[in-house]
Amino acid sequence: MIIYPAIDVYESKAVRLKRGDYEQMTVYSDDPASVALGFKKAGATHLHVVDLEGAREGKPANQEIIHQIASRSGLFTQVGGGIRTSETIEKYISAGIKRVILGTAAVSQPGFLQEMVKKYGDAIAVSVDIKDGMVAIKGWTEVSNQDALTFCETVSGLGVQTLICTDISKDGMLSGTNMELYQTLRSKLSIGLIASGGVTTLEEISTLSELGMDGAILGKALYTGDIDLSEAVKACQ
Repeated sequence: MIIYPAIDVYESKAVRLKRGDYEQMTVYSDDPASVALGFKKAGATHLHVVDLEGAREGKPANQEIIHQIASRSGLFTQVGGGIRTSETIEKYISAGIKRVILGTAAVSQPGFLQEMVKKYGDAIAVSVDIKDGMVAIKGWTEVSNQDALTFCETVSGLGVQTLICTDISKDGMLSGTNMELYQTLRSKLSIGLIASGGVTTLEEISTLSELGMDGAILGKALYTGDIDLSEAVKACQ
C-alpha cells in the first residue's frame, strides 16, 4: 500500500479544513513546496495535492504553485480540484503531474470522463467524496443525487483504474477512518482504491493495508504529529 501525504492549497498556502468546511481552515505553511520536500525526506514517494479554490470555483487557481510542488519535490504527484476541461488536464500532465483527479466532472460529465480515460489511461483517477452515502461535488459544497456505491461501480465500468474515496464526515477530525466503507468497496471493486479521510493511527494504516487498499491519504494527522510519516511508510513496506 502506498502512503500519499496530502497538501491542500489555498491562496498559495498549505492548509487543512475540517469536514471540507472552508470556514474551518488552518494554515500550516506559506511554502507548500517545502512541505513536499519534508515529506520526501521522511520517505514519501507519492503526493496528493488538492487545489481547494479550484474545487470550489470550478477552475484551477493554484496551478503554478502545484507545478512547483511537483517539480521541486520530484515525487509522484496526483492532483485534484477544479479539473473540468481537457485543457486543464493537458496542462497538468505536460507539467509533470503523474495523475489527474476528476471529481465534479466525473459526476456531471460522464462522457467527458470516459473520453479522458481513453486518452490518458491510468493518468486519470476519480475522487468519490461521500456524504451520508451520496456523492458530494463542487468542493464538497453540494450533494448530488448519486448513490456513492452505485457511482463507484459505474465509474469502474468506464475503465477508470483508480478511485479515491473520502468519507467527508471523517476528514480533518482525527476521529478514525471509515473501515466499513473500505471493506465494502474492496469486496465489490477490483480496481485501485485509495482511502482518504480521518486516518489517524498506524494501526489504521496496517488495517487498510490488510484490507487490500492500494493507498491511503494522510492529511491532518501528519500536520499535528499524530502520525509519523516515516513510520507510516515503513508500516506499508
